[in-house]
Amino acid sequence: MPNTLERLKNLGLCPADILLPKKGVDLSKWAVVACDQYTSDKSYWEQAKSFVGDAPSTLNLIFPEAYLDDADPAKRIELINAHMANYESCSLFDTYENCFFLVHRTTDTYEKGRWGLLVLLDLEQYDYSVGSRSLIRATEGTILSRIPPRKEIRKNASLELPHIMVLISDDGRSVIEPLAAKSQQLKKAYDTTLMAKGGTLSAWVVDNEDDFASIASALEKIQSNLDPENPLLYAMGDGNHSLATAKSCWEDVKGTIAQEEWENHPARYAMVELENIYDPGLAFEPIHRVLFDIEFDTFKTEVEKHADLVVIEKVSDLATLDKLINEPSDFQRFGYRDKRGYFLFNLSGATSSIAAGTLQSVIDSLLEQEKATVDYIHGEEVAAALGAEEGNCSLILPNVSKDTFFETIIKDSALPRKTFSMGEANEKRYYMEARKIKN
Repeated sequence: MPNTLERLKNLGLCPADILLPKKGVDLSKWAVVACDQYTSDKSYWEQAKSFVGDAPSTLNLIFPEAYLDDADPAKRIELINAHMANYESCSLFDTYENCFFLVHRTTDTYEKGRWGLLVLLDLEQYDYSVGSRSLIRATEGTILSRIPPRKEIRKNASLELPHIMVLISDDGRSVIEPLAAKSQQLKKAYDTTLMAKGGTLSAWVVDNEDDFASIASALEKIQSNLDPENPLLYAMGDGNHSLATAKSCWEDVKGTIAQEEWENHPARYAMVELENIYDPGLAFEPIHRVLFDIEFDTFKTEVEKHADLVVIEKVSDLATLDKLINEPSDFQRFGYRDKRGYFLFNLSGATSSIAAGTLQSVIDSLLEQEKATVDYIHGEEVAAALGAEEGNCSLILPNVSKDTFFETIIKDSALPRKTFSMGEANEKRYYMEARKIKN
């Protein structure tokens, strides 16, 4: 086992001592969706509070971002830490030692579900800075101003509860899928429905030498095909700023302890769910843009500053537009909708390798010149409807290609912010497992 664990460590992975509520705790009330969802909908969180009542719940252990701007956030953080201490002191948890969890999630959209592997990632092998070439990497630009308020929440917390999802590019389906195929031979950790139309969540314990060795071998094979000068093995899916916060907290801890203590310090690691980007149950959806208070000519003129050639075609309807922007082409393409109808933009010599990058440069310039305002919209039909209103235009982005996702991160360092979404809000990861992060 030590040799296998060393192999996993070289891959940036480590098994965890995973905490779960003891039998008898209602897991449908325990598990709550990621704190960075429903940020403009406090009613969602109030309904969750009403549903949970006095039952043990991760709702008491997280800070929903819908409340970040409320008065006296320190008081809420104190309550979170108090609940953590109380849950630990009253022996609420069972500990599953030195293991991974194989996780399966279903939703109304994907009844067959998606599979994941709950692991510890080594924050020493993670770098979220622009131009990073680390093994673990951000996929979108990290907004540094978003880290300090999250550090206030984490820095004195005794427990970590993960909502982070990290992607591997495993077209051979060699890491997670073999475990899924033998799930019935593994020990079941839990099986529950999730509140607020979250679907179901199940997990099995992965803790034997053979399975650890198989995981290590599969990841080593993937790693062997990477550029050793730019070895992107793990790419952020959801929770980029949470992982960046964990990294920042670890850097603070490193300054207070001897270097020989770094190796096994719990703050050096972050618990995340690995998911294969090729899992058919993993939704990848583009996030579209709507510009307000702008005319077509103003937008067109700005686009022409960000490409060598711009060719515009009138299109009959949204379905045709969607087909055209997603079919193979020598041009970089995106859709446009305003009160006059639908248009296809064809770009050559664009400033970014993907349409989302070029458009973000266009939008940033327009915002700086105060020629427009912007919103980011899920769903083509919603975006198109907004674009048809007087003074607006919608920018319809092509689908995010799973085949070129990692390649684009390596080439462009990071995707533009809000390029893609992994499912709708209720399909995001729910908090279930916990881990001690204090010695």
